[in-house]
Amino acid sequence: MTERKRDRVDAYRLLMADVYELAGESRRSSEELAREQGQTAARWHVMSVLSDGSRTVASAARRLGLARQSVQRVVDDLARAGMVELHDNPDHRRAPLVTLTDAGRNTLTGLLERSDADRGEAVDRAGLSLSDLEAARATLRRLVDALQRR
Repeated sequence: MTERKRDRVDAYRLLMADVYELAGESRRSSEELAREQGQTAARWHVMSVLSDGSRTVASAARRLGLARQSVQRVVDDLARAGMVELHDNPDHRRAPLVTLTDAGRNTLTGLLERSDADRGEAVDRAGLSLSDLEAARATLRRLVDALQRR
């Protein structure tokens, strides 16, 4: 491997370490924000995935990159709390569609409002512009796409 390529690979490793650290910090603050609203980050994530429409537990799990069983437990918990409803799925008798209820939508809206304020403050503290964030996202998307094309 050439020295220049080695430098880029090393930079990639450092970037990934920073991405993992950012994800961990974001997860910790999300748990704290969720707890303030009487929720968990897991419930928040599932409600977020359902915010654009009904989906099966398996579909939600794929979107979140989690095991179906773990998402099923969260969905069961949300159903008991009246945050989601299960409906017959015309495409699959044994895989009901999960839909947010009004209570679930209201809870999610409250979580997002609090999170947006918190994340906005973090972006301000970091001194990041919109173009900084868009460039960072574009870089990460290019790497994701390259890894998916292996």
